[in-house]
Amino acid sequence: MADLCPYPTSEPESVFPREVGLFADYFSEKSRFCFCGHVLSITQNFGSRLGVAARVWDAALSMCNYFENQNVDFRDKKVIELGAGTGIVGILAALQGGDVTITDLPLALEQIQGNVQANVPAGGRVQVRALSWGIDQHVFPGDYDLVLGADIVYLEPTFPLLLGTFRHLCGPRGTIYLASKVREEHGTESFFQHLLPQYFQLELAWRDEDKNVNIYRARHREPRPA
Repeated sequence: MADLCPYPTSEPESVFPREVGLFADYFSEKSRFCFCGHVLSITQNFGSRLGVAARVWDAALSMCNYFENQNVDFRDKKVIELGAGTGIVGILAALQGGDVTITDLPLALEQIQGNVQANVPAGGRVQVRALSWGIDQHVFPGDYDLVLGADIVYLEPTFPLLLGTFRHLCGPRGTIYLASKVREEHGTESFFQHLLPQYFQLELAWRDEDKNVNIYRARHREPRPA
């Protein structure tokens, strides 16, 4: 269970953090998380360069919890994760038997690759590649069984690019899993209520009340030609 590895907690008695690294422009933090019987050691490289890609967000943890609680089957599935950040979701999918491609912008790939090497045994079916939504998705195949994304719906100008990327990557009978923090100010609700349903059958698969995260499941409205 996920609660076997409690998340790191800060010490409340001091107003100022004791770690000298917290005052640097760049510092790393390693955390442990437990899902599906795996202990994941995830390094987060904080600094202005990586920005939002640096940390493990609540939506990623909620998605991992969902996969564990629902016993989602990754065995021999062709899987791709978008906007992976630390790569924790894709890493779990690989450890559960998936043939996984973990993607993000080029600046995040070094962090992802480090976490893959720290967690996936030699011979594991996982690769790390750059993918810019709406630009180069067509260099990837269009037959993924599972397309994963945790907290990637938060910038409205990217919504059409993300939608086009989903349409290409998701196979004719594939499934998209999206974990999203509910943020009205970022237009998240509009994406799930109006944009995505134009092309996909969408359902709310699970809600994490504690973290205010929704897990959505989407499939093509009509089978595409193979």
